[in-house]
Amino acid sequence: MALVPYDETTELGLQKFHKPLATFSFANHTVQIRQDWRHLGVAAVVWEAAIVLSTYLEMGAVELRGRSAVELGAGTGLVGIVAALLENTVQMQIEGYSKRKQITTLQK
Repeated sequence: MALVPYDETTELGLQKFHKPLATFSFANHTVQIRQDWRHLGVAAVVWEAAIVLSTYLEMGAVELRGRSAVELGAGTGLVGIVAALLENTVQMQIEGYSKRKQITTLQK
């Protein structure tokens, strides 16, 4: 149940969240994220905030080299993926619906 009732069939702004695949270009790579609003809810879609922050990182506004970053409540993890593409190695802790924790090292 949504906090604010809406009809997803008439809300034009929400239709992009119901597409099964969101495609982006960051750090000279194509990034595709699977989305599943209907079954997994708001955590399973890419929100504008993630796109804006990913663009901000790609612009070099924040020096990532030799730094640690924590992405909390990130849903699909787009920002962490972009950080991994911008740096040689990024360590990500992924917590899924299974409540298992996984640490993954992403490399170019």
